[in-house]
Amino acid sequence: MIRNPVLPGFNADPSFLRVGEDYYLATSTFEWFPGVQIHHSRDLVNWRLVARPLNRPALLDMRGNPDSCGIWAPCLSHDGDRFWLVYTDVKRLDGAFKDAPNYITCCDTVEGEWSDPWYVNSSGFDPSLFHDEDGRKWFVNMQWNHRGRGTGGNPAHASFDGILLQEWSPEAGLTGPVTQIYDGTERGLTEAPHLFKRDGWYYLTVAEGGTGYDHAVTMARSRDIAGPYETHPALHVISAKGSDGPVQRAGHGQYVETHWGRHYHSFLMGRPIPGPDGTGRFCPLGREAGLEEVVWRDGWLWLAEGGMVPRAEVPSPTPIEPAPPRAIYRDLGGALPEEFQWLRTPEPDRIFRMDPDALVLIGRESIGSWFEQALVARRQEHLSYTAETQVDIAPSTYQQAAGLTTYYNRHKFHAALVSHEPGIGRALVLMSCPGDWPDCALSWPCSPVPLADGPVALRVVVTGATQQFWWRQAGDWQPLGPVLDASVISDEGGRGEHASFTGAFVGMVAFDLTGQGNEARFDRFSYVPDGAA
Repeated sequence: MIRNPVLPGFNADPSFLRVGEDYYLATSTFEWFPGVQIHHSRDLVNWRLVARPLNRPALLDMRGNPDSCGIWAPCLSHDGDRFWLVYTDVKRLDGAFKDAPNYITCCDTVEGEWSDPWYVNSSGFDPSLFHDEDGRKWFVNMQWNHRGRGTGGNPAHASFDGILLQEWSPEAGLTGPVTQIYDGTERGLTEAPHLFKRDGWYYLTVAEGGTGYDHAVTMARSRDIAGPYETHPALHVISAKGSDGPVQRAGHGQYVETHWGRHYHSFLMGRPIPGPDGTGRFCPLGREAGLEEVVWRDGWLWLAEGGMVPRAEVPSPTPIEPAPPRAIYRDLGGALPEEFQWLRTPEPDRIFRMDPDALVLIGRESIGSWFEQALVARRQEHLSYTAETQVDIAPSTYQQAAGLTTYYNRHKFHAALVSHEPGIGRALVLMSCPGDWPDCALSWPCSPVPLADGPVALRVVVTGATQQFWWRQAGDWQPLGPVLDASVISDEGGRGEHASFTGAFVGMVAFDLTGQGNEARFDRFSYVPDGAA
């Protein structure tokens, strides 16, 4: 069985590609560096991270990007010779304007060094590249209308101004007329266009309805690439709107015909659970990537089992079972483990280095910075898990601190930190920013705990909608502060789903507000899902 999500944790906007018998999913990374995650599979069931291609300054520099900006909706394609990757580096979230430069890079192999990028345009986001049978390439993206009502926390349909098409080549860039080929349906918020060709028809799929519970994949077709496009008789191919099953927020994906002769469509999804008081719903794992089987009927795609709501379990084309959850124990040192990323900067040597026996974070700006923040973390991939690390730091002021954090963005996090408190000296502090937009005010859920010199072990136990920090220097583990609200660390926390597009992370952080670059050493990190082998 294919068990959804196939990419658990923050893996949004899955671009789906087949090359021979190899399958790829490329997903958004927003402000996390390196940019774009590419996973590979041979069976559609088990997937392995094989590349993060936007890994140097020439390809990506997100310093100063607001939360939930950066890399939106990449598109991975292959023209029979090379891989091509189209991506947007969004520079503004709020207000009428959306500064969104679009780029293209290419490589002979997914795991290789990708070319310096071609800048394409900035008229909108979520672009894709279509390689037609005659060898011509077509660039497709949504158009942003700054004369509309803007977005902020309430998406405005007027800002989403249709899907544009223009020819592109590496030699000449964009050439020929710009054609608006599709306006979308009444669901609105029409974005993320993907083109493919079958039986003489050009098919266009788009995402509609925003990033929340009204999300959808919409389909249209035309005999001419420039249109006019007629919309699917049911309007949408995939949508969980109005349903109450485990798969929600379904939309934004891409179609692939497999070498087995069966057909699948990727989609992003969320798995909501109740909040700490048993009410409401939130998606602690953010927007994840799923697959659903589709069939052709009367020239249109339909879900294989009917309806529009994708299933949590889907028959796979091969008799393979998904790998069970596994515990991950890392002795840090040498090379950074592949599951970790950092925020925004293409100059990681400014914020960390890998010694032979430790990850050393170099304290820079605050945990709320948009520029240079020493935070190295991995995705939360399970609803309940335990993470542990050990930190050694010698702070001389409360402006220096390092420790373990559960993190979404600058106004949604909890952190257990070794710092220095006046009248106490070296101390363990618990710091939270519980999603109180726009003030982003810090809270201190417990009094500082005096510490002896030497390393401090830190643990966080996340159980659905709650979490608890623990610590020890010698002897047994001791709780640090009260049980905390884990629903803060989610799309729905703080400003809410339409202003938060990433997912929960857990990892190691250090800051030094004196500007002296005080260092913190972390010698191990573990991530153990509940029920892991």
